[in-house]
Amino acid sequence: MVLEKSEKIAENSRTPKYLQVVNLILEEIENGKLKVGERIPSINETSFDFLLSRDTVEKAYNELRIRGIISAVRGKGFYISSTKMENKIKVLLLFNKLSSYKKIIYYSILEHLGTNALVDLQIFHYNKNLLENLLEINLGNYNFYVLAPHFFDQTGRPETCYDLIKKFPKDKLLILDRAVESHETEFPGIYQDFSKDIFEGLESGLRHLKKYKLLILVFPKGGFYPLEIMDGFKRFCFFNDFKNLIVDGIDDNEPLDQGDCYIVLSESDLVNIIKKSREQLLKLGKDVGIISYNETPLKEILSDGITTISTDFIHMGKSIARQILGLDQREPLKNPFKLTIRKSL
Repeated sequence: MVLEKSEKIAENSRTPKYLQVVNLILEEIENGKLKVGERIPSINETSFDFLLSRDTVEKAYNELRIRGIISAVRGKGFYISSTKMENKIKVLLLFNKLSSYKKIIYYSILEHLGTNALVDLQIFHYNKNLLENLLEINLGNYNFYVLAPHFFDQTGRPETCYDLIKKFPKDKLLILDRAVESHETEFPGIYQDFSKDIFEGLESGLRHLKKYKLLILVFPKGGFYPLEIMDGFKRFCFFNDFKNLIVDGIDDNEPLDQGDCYIVLSESDLVNIIKKSREQLLKLGKDVGIISYNETPLKEILSDGITTISTDFIHMGKSIARQILGLDQREPLKNPFKLTIRKSL
């Protein structure tokens, strides 16, 4: 195999060294220097030639094996089994649900991976046992597993499920949307900090919020929303001396009170408040305020503009894709979050 030695491995590159080895072998195939049936150096030989650890080379060879580029012949070594360059990175997305926001992330991942990957999607509905079954079926079949680790037990209480998450190959796992509690820096990927995000988002709109007498967080029961949102809301109200209330829904028979501002998580509660404000002839942004959790294009035009407090879902998908492709360092990153002021505030 015509490969230059250690000088071909860039020490300061953002691309992990094992992926650099993969790319070098793919380059040799593309240039016609490696053909089907040809033997490539052993893991120990490549480790020595490139001044890399054996683990790094083994990871590179496993990557090539999963892509179908090489195969191992017992007692003889590794051989090129395919030179078809359409062999792609295989990615399994494991989402807790398929909401409109998860769809934005999903399509962003697909867009930024482009033709470089084959992507499958499985939904585990917040259920640890279902995820464990999916892991058993799919372990070893993918180059990367992207997990949104939102879990709730049968009583509706959140679970960390760290022991289950540890079963994933550490070098192939990326965390999406939520960090693993008490292990925030252990797994690469991109996440929201729900408590900090809502606190800082509301802080950025403090000037607009001060005209309201009461802040009301509408946090639906049984909706599997992160409880940290309530924590961040309470902290914001405490430090800024706001009267506040947390309710689990908007009662059809209860009128809105002038001077209240609602922070709303569900779309149904958002629609209900807008309808009530129209029925009571209350002007949004003056008589009552609305902040809707999670941005969508519709909220920009609904009722002349609904203020949103939201993470950047497109950026989240893009970041995961870049980490999969080795374009960015694989590390835990906090996703951007902001309050977008519109007429409803």
